Amino acid sequence: MQTSTTVTSKGQVTIPKAVRQQLGICQGSQVEFVMIDNHVELRVINNPSAMVESGFGLLKSHKAPAPTDFDTAIVAQKS
Repeated sequence: MQTSTTVTSKGQVTIPKAVRQQLGICQGSQVEFVMIDNHVELRVINNPSAMVESGFGLLKSHKAPAPTDFDTAIVAQKS
């Protein structure tokens, strides 16, 4: 696979999507650049843990949890 990209004025490049997918590079991945003779090799140091597919439990609340025997159907009937 051979792809090319343009270097920005700040020296930044975008890793092409096909390369990111093949190497499993995602947000938070760490990579290193290794000089070998007259070229640079990009190596993946580590990837963050897999993205969570469910958002359950990610949000924190300052409210006290509802009792385990709390029934929303009863509350809805009273309204």
